[in-house]
Formats: sequence, C-alpha cells, structure tokens
Amino acid sequence: MARGRLITIEGIDGAGKSTLAAALRDALAARGAAAELLREPGGVELSERLRGLVTDPGLRISPRAEALLYLAARAQLVAELLEPRLAAGGVLILDRFSDSTLAYQGGGRGLGVEEMRGLDGFATGGLRPDVTLLLRLPPVLVPARIGSRPDRVGGGLDRLESEPPEFFAAVAAAYEDLAAAEPTRFRVLDATLSPGEVLETALAAIDGALGD
Repeated sequence: MARGRLITIEGIDGAGKSTLAAALRDALAARGAAAELLREPGGVELSERLRGLVTDPGLRISPRAEALLYLAARAQLVAELLEPRLAAGGVLILDRFSDSTLAYQGGGRGLGVEEMRGLDGFATGGLRPDVTLLLRLPPVLVPARIGSRPDRVGGGLDRLESEPPEFFAAVAAAYEDLAAAEPTRFRVLDATLSPGEVLETALAAIDGALGD
C-alpha cells in the first residue's frame, strides 16, 4: 500500500487557516479524494489537553516552556495518529505543524529557527509534510481578522492572539524565510483574497501532490 500524504496549512493568526482547511477537505471529498482534517495542537486527547494550557490567557508561560508544550503535543499526535494514518495510505490535512514552531517560537519568541528545528525533528521523528500551504497575510491585518471571527466577537483573545503587532511581524518574516528556503514544498497563497479564491488557488497548488 502506498504511503499517504500530509498537507499542512500555515500562516499567522487571522490568515484563514481553519477556514481553508475545512473548505479544502470538502473540496477534495467532492473530487473523490477523502481527506481527514486535524488541528495542532490537538487531534488526540493529550494534545488537546496541552492546547488548553498553551492558549490559556491566564497562564504565564516562558518561551522555552511554551515551545516544549507544543512539541510534546506534536510528538503525541505523530505517534498516536499521524504515522498510523499515513502508513495506512490516508490523506491528512493538518491545520499547523512543525513550521508553526519554527516561525512562532523560533522567530516570534526569538528562540532561534535552527534550534527549534532540531527539537522539532526529535518530536516528529523526522516526519515532514508533502506540501505546505502558507497563507500570506500582512501582520497589520491580524487584529481586525481575529476580532471578526465568530468565536471571538464579544469574547476574549487567547494567549497568543493577545501578542503585540511586532510579534506577528517577526512570525510573518520567519515564515517568508522558511518558504524561500523550501520552494518545492511551500505554496504561498494570498490570504487577502476571498475564501473562495483562496480555496481555488490552494487546489491548484496541491494538484499533483496527491498523485503517485
């Protein structure tokens, strides 16, 4: 049996990752290419519990502790779900993965992209996406995008969403560097387009990635 395919969706907060992930799953299903949608951190019980910790605005978490919590959640997801599903030939769409740690903790927190890459490789056992869709959004648009989310209207922001503009600028810059370094894996999409247009460009970007 051929090994499955892992599609990851990346970008700064407010870029529309979750919207695209759900639309992409549905579009692939309509084409007869069923795909399973998962999120990070999350997907399995331990990882979902750790998600509650790292997003809790009431907790003070040091940058290194934050990175290790994300990596622990990822290690469990890989071992418990990703590797078995991929070995069985499944197609997986993952809302965030390793590149989030490189951009957010490596770039945004200033812990170093290469330092985070080494730790992430240990957590994932070397698992890498087949294709990564990077939603490019100007950091200045983050507050308005987050504030317009249905689950955020009238509600509070989580711990990372509350970061200042310069944090998201550093994250966005790190993502650009990552995409430039691996042009064959990354497909950069314009997140300022309408959801329908973003989906169209995403489908065009992954054509061929699910074959062979």
